[in-house]
Amino acid sequence: EDVHDFPGHIACDERSKSEIVVPVTDESGALIAILDVDSLEKGAFDEIDRECLEGIVAHILGGR
Repeated sequence: EDVHDFPGHIACDERSKSEIVVPVTDESGALIAILDVDSLEKGAFDEIDRECLEGIVAHILGGR
């Protein structure tokens, strides 16, 4: 997928072609941050990438 195909998308870097975003929530489920990773390649991210990033977020939050 190409982020430029999505109307209203605001890129951190105009060279970005793909992006994956993982929400970071507190114990009550409230959003406290967003992990946002961009790539210069179209279609760079898949389900495995999402799972890995969610694991990183869980580790940062202390294994929740």
